[in-house]
Amino acid sequence: MKKGLLIVLSGPSGAGKGTLLAEVKKKGLDFVLSISVTTRQPRNMEVDGVNYFFKTKEQVKNMIANGELLESKQVYGDEYYGTSKQFVEMNLNAGRDVVLEIDTEGAFEVKSKMPDAVLIFIVPKDLETLHARLVGRGTETAEQVAKRFGKAKEEIAKAVRYDYLIINDNIDTCAEEFISIVKCEKLKVHYESNKKLIEQLI
Repeated sequence: MKKGLLIVLSGPSGAGKGTLLAEVKKKGLDFVLSISVTTRQPRNMEVDGVNYFFKTKEQVKNMIANGELLESKQVYGDEYYGTSKQFVEMNLNAGRDVVLEIDTEGAFEVKSKMPDAVLIFIVPKDLETLHARLVGRGTETAEQVAKRFGKAKEEIAKAVRYDYLIINDNIDTCAEEFISIVKCEKLKVHYESNKKLIEQLI
C-alpha cells in the first residue's frame, strides 16, 4: 500500500485556506483533515474525535513531554492546541493523504520532525484584497482587524521557507494548483512508495 502524503497548508487569516480545501474536496481529491488536540472546553455540538481531541492540560503536557505531538502552542494564555503524531501517522500508513491547516510556527515544527511534509502557503493577490476580506467578514472590531492584518504581513514574510506558493485570485485555479502539487509530489523519486518500487525492480 502506498503511504499517504503529509501536506501542511498555511496562510494569513482571510487568505482562503478553508475555502480552498472545500473546493479541492469538491474536485475529488480525497484527504483527511487533521483533527487538533485542544485543552479548551467543547462548544455546542462539538464531538470529541470529530471536531477536536479534547484533553486536559495535564494530558497535553504529558503528550508534549513524550513527543506525541508534531507541533503545539499555548494560546490565549493558558489553552493548548496541537497535532497528534499518532493520528497523522495512522492515516499516512493507511495510505491516506493528511492535510494540516496550521500557522507558520507549527509548520516549521512539523517539517523538522517529518522532513517529507510538503509545505504550501496561500496568499491573496494583494494586501488590499486581504484587508477587504478581513473587514468583510464583519466578525471583528477595527482593532482586531488591524491586529490580524499586522500579523498577516509577518506570516507572509515566512512564506519563503515553504515549498509552494498559491496565489488566491481565483478559487478554481487555486484548487487545480493544489491538486497538481499533490500529484507532482507523488511522482517524485524520493516519495516513499516510489523508492520501494525502485528497490523491487533492481
